[in-house]
Amino acid sequence: MTTSSVRPRVALPSLTLVQRLGLLAGVVAFIIPLAIDIPGLEPAGERMLAIFLLAILLWVTEAIPLYATATLVILLQVLMLSDQALVGGIGPLPPAASYFAALANPVIILFLGGFLIADGAHKYGLDRNLAAVLLRPFAGNARRSVLGLMAITALLSMFVSNTATAATMFAVVIPILAALPTGPARTGVALAIPVAANVGGIGTPVGSPPNAIALGALEAQGQGVSFIGWMFLAVPLMLVVLLFAWWFLTRRYIKADTPLVLELSANFDRSPAAIIFYVIAGSTVLLWLTEPLHGISSSTVGFIPVVALLATQVMSADDLRRLQWPVLWLVAGGIALGAGIGNSGLDAWLIGLLSWDALPLALLLLLLVGVSVGLSTVISNSATANLLVPLALSLAIGLPIDPTAVGVMVALACSLAMALPISTPPNAVAYATGEVPTSAMALSGFVIGGFGALLLALAMPSLWGALGLL
Repeated sequence: MTTSSVRPRVALPSLTLVQRLGLLAGVVAFIIPLAIDIPGLEPAGERMLAIFLLAILLWVTEAIPLYATATLVILLQVLMLSDQALVGGIGPLPPAASYFAALANPVIILFLGGFLIADGAHKYGLDRNLAAVLLRPFAGNARRSVLGLMAITALLSMFVSNTATAATMFAVVIPILAALPTGPARTGVALAIPVAANVGGIGTPVGSPPNAIALGALEAQGQGVSFIGWMFLAVPLMLVVLLFAWWFLTRRYIKADTPLVLELSANFDRSPAAIIFYVIAGSTVLLWLTEPLHGISSSTVGFIPVVALLATQVMSADDLRRLQWPVLWLVAGGIALGAGIGNSGLDAWLIGLLSWDALPLALLLLLLVGVSVGLSTVISNSATANLLVPLALSLAIGLPIDPTAVGVMVALACSLAMALPISTPPNAVAYATGEVPTSAMALSGFVIGGFGALLLALAMPSLWGALGLL
């Protein structure tokens, strides 16, 4: 008697009403600029406007996965705005390879190296062991312990993905939460992790996808920012917002006499593979931080650990498969979208719709930061950066401010949106613990994010200028 195994059917995910409406609206919005003549916009710009509107609606409604929309953007640009366009007649067009190149943009290579190091840190337990060691000076006092948790979370989030950092730190914090009495203190400790992960992610180019999107757009305009240069711009804001967040969370949720015991055992992997990983990861970070001294670009440095870790077999093909490829494709789609908006003249047309120069610069920057934070609160911060960074850089032309500052500001603002469980993956991780009510997350996100947005829009440009960073 023989038995036959029947492979289960793979069911397509069902779409919500919002997703179905997003698909319908996206198709309609895509067709309109192609069907009617838009005054003041060249045919190439009309085609790019169709792609842009489709991307906005698909990203906002998540009718298809974010990374799928990113790849669709690249494909449509090749089929409509390249030398391989199905319908020509709109003048000289860039080669299709220029759009496909977004998938191997130097910023993608930089993030590839960062992701591989982050996965290696988790594989060999480096992230959790470092957290345990670095937390020891903060033990003994509830508020001081929370400061330590937030500082270590932010530090890890500068080099490891926000999501992985939040998951790692909650592995440390869950036993602490279980020992605390039910009440505000548990909420405060649980909230401290996602807030610190979100804020820490702004500190380096590899800390958050919006940073990579801004870097790619700036490099396309010949205004690249070095790894250490980004840190000089972002870390002061990160530190001030982090300290404010600690002050707010502890004063609202955690009494000074709250008992808090930290489990601080560390057991570093001392196997040959782990030691090789420590050396390669540490050397990479050191090279990133000393880029002005040796002149090797951060993207090239980011590719070194990829080669070294794979060649030494410290990381394997299975590790490669586990990398966050959807995030890399999403960033690539944003880079391609920005290039298309600039090449087609759509940016100039969109900016020309309003008299931006009539607004005071401070109000304009506040509006730009506010829109970035607001939109990132309800949709992916990566999608928000994909949509706003190219427009912001075009808007900066002719204004009395360095375009680099504007691109960086939009990226940083996207990471300050943390008011809802859907705003960022660390928020979702915290919400899943059951210790963080949505109302508490909304309040802390509004207060901390709002404080950071005001500081970013009204103070940071002046500070950057005074320090000669731009």
